[in-house]
Amino acid sequence: MTKVLVTGGTGFVAGHVIDTLLKRGHSVVTTVRSQEKSQALLGAYADVSQDNLKTLIVPDIATDGAFEGLGFLELEAVIHVASPFHYNVTDPKKDLIDPAVIGTTGVLKAIKDSCPGVKRVVVTSSFAAILNPGLAAMGAEKTYSEEDWSPVTLEDAYSNGMMAYVTSKVFAERAAWNFVETEKPNFTLSTICPPMIYGPVRLPVKSLSAINTSNQLLAEVILGKHEAGLPPTGLPLWVDVRDVALAHVRAMEVQGAGGKHFLTTAGFYSNKEMANALWNSFPSMREKLPEPSSFGGVPNSALKFFGYNTSQAMEILGLEWTPYERTVVDSAMSLDGLKE
Repeated sequence: MTKVLVTGGTGFVAGHVIDTLLKRGHSVVTTVRSQEKSQALLGAYADVSQDNLKTLIVPDIATDGAFEGLGFLELEAVIHVASPFHYNVTDPKKDLIDPAVIGTTGVLKAIKDSCPGVKRVVVTSSFAAILNPGLAAMGAEKTYSEEDWSPVTLEDAYSNGMMAYVTSKVFAERAAWNFVETEKPNFTLSTICPPMIYGPVRLPVKSLSAINTSNQLLAEVILGKHEAGLPPTGLPLWVDVRDVALAHVRAMEVQGAGGKHFLTTAGFYSNKEMANALWNSFPSMREKLPEPSSFGGVPNSALKFFGYNTSQAMEILGLEWTPYERTVVDSAMSLDGLKE
């Protein structure tokens, strides 16, 4: 059993990371932003003993010294998931980039300074840290793997909300590797780079409007907001959140995962495939769903130009990928009963 700190415990990915850790016999301390969130999280795990799951209140991870004094926890590993994820930004640097970078370097510094027992840190990055948006926009052919790094700059962040988020993930991962290279800490680093993450909601949410960003389109389709047709498919790569969670935990457990960043994707998808999976699996929803013959949601034209190679994640972490239809069905079932 390993004692693990998970940051951002009430988040979409972190909830599944906690779940996976507990199922594999590890104990967890997780950060939350408030006492209210702590109570909600612990309530969702009422059957787990206090010895195996504790919370630590960190109101703002982007504050200098937010993670100071972790030594008393006697940690052995850290999985840093917490990072802002939204596209409605006013100032990209202030709203997304600084919180992502400061939160990442802050937790790494705190671990180096006060947690000598930590030997592995896993950081949630993104396919954004691998993708070259310029090549994608030009339609240049490219097969992406862990050997690739995104060339985005701070200037790119000011073009739109999506690029602001992309830049925040790129800068945060760069900062993590730079920290390890310059500070020579007592731990090794692994990073996980997923594309669009879909899957069931693990922790309770109050309404469909309150779910995580990546599941919002699914919720809108269920609510009947796209009966007339589906929006264009964005980034056409996806992965199930449960596979992402397992990737984090395996990166913590496997000795050979240190010093590597892992591309974790199950493959290509389209919004039309999502709607069709709902249509086929939930006849009761059909009056609100777009018909299979309806317009929109077709596969992204970028499919013609780029591919992916996840052999490193599959070989070192032993991952297998959840089928897309199962992900859609399980996601919809997890949202059943929620109102707008």
